[in-house]
Amino acid sequence: MIVDAHHHLWGAGQGYAWLDAPALAPIRRAFGPGDLEAAVEGSGVIRTVLVEGGRCDTAEAQLLLGYAKRCPLIAGVVAWADPADPALADTIAGYRALPGGDRLVGIRSQVQAERDAGYLDRAEVRRGLRTIAAAGLPFDLVVRADQLAAAARLAGDLPDVRFVLDHLGKPSIGDGAAGFARWRAPLAALAARPNVTAKLSGLVTEADWDAWTVGDLAPFVAVAVDAFGPERVMFGSDWPVCLLAAPYGRVREALADALPPLSAAERAAVFGGTAVRTYDLRP
Repeated sequence: MIVDAHHHLWGAGQGYAWLDAPALAPIRRAFGPGDLEAAVEGSGVIRTVLVEGGRCDTAEAQLLLGYAKRCPLIAGVVAWADPADPALADTIAGYRALPGGDRLVGIRSQVQAERDAGYLDRAEVRRGLRTIAAAGLPFDLVVRADQLAAAARLAGDLPDVRFVLDHLGKPSIGDGAAGFARWRAPLAALAARPNVTAKLSGLVTEADWDAWTVGDLAPFVAVAVDAFGPERVMFGSDWPVCLLAAPYGRVREALADALPPLSAAERAAVFGGTAVRTYDLRP
């Protein structure tokens, strides 16, 4: 069983302003459940986790949970919410009351867009993260490589909160050895926190979109698997963002090729078991 623990869906004109960047023209169109089903065909993927797409409003959750209700392939939804919102508990309860609300498996906000170096230290943010944990949900950390040290401090200070690191902290794979050196130590510090799981996702778009190779990805994947262990890493395609660098099947194959030597059980964890356990995905 292969689980894709990280992908997106969006519609044209639905408020995804970040797609207006000129370089993103190839993915500036609608992607719905039918497109997802076509993309995964033949890949072995039988369950997925749909993640908020940077729209940053609560109305998006209704759309995503509705997709999950209608599309059996989507086993869970990680919805957007502001951790600093005093009404966060009510927001989560509202999500669960929506059609498809039983598919809510996590919360995410766009921490990568925060320019305040102390954002993850704010009392109101940490209070909100505890609220998310009290609701029985993990928090997806989409952070830049330069935010990994703060994320490690956060995870250490909040051991009862479950965190999921998206895209391995967005290392600068395209910068080669220099990007690897900037990322490796803070990634290891975060991996030392047992309440953190990581996604092997979004890597091809952190590399050279037009010229990346499995060899470019392999050192980053090997370090992550060694630091977290196979039981705390999981495959994610980051489709359709990945289309900027590779089609769906190629992304899955590249990750399989980039993995260090693993037992069959360990590979099964990376490609399914970790995601099922982390997000408590229902059959």
